[in-house]
Amino acid sequence: MSARTDTRSTSATRGGVEVRLPWWALALPTLAFVALLLLILNPADAHAASGDPAVGELIERIQQTVLQQSS
Repeated sequence: MSARTDTRSTSATRGGVEVRLPWWALALPTLAFVALLLLILNPADAHAASGDPAVGELIERIQQTVLQQSS
């Protein structure tokens, strides 16, 4: 006795809409996320306007905490 095979196609279901994104719709947000992540991990490279030094200290403490947990 042979097993029955599924006859459904791989296309969208009836009444559904198939959406195809261009390559840059995924690449640009990923690139932006990675760039911001690198700035957070190395705030010395971020040349921001001078502001409250407490913010810089807070970022450094967060960075130290993240690096300690990852090792």
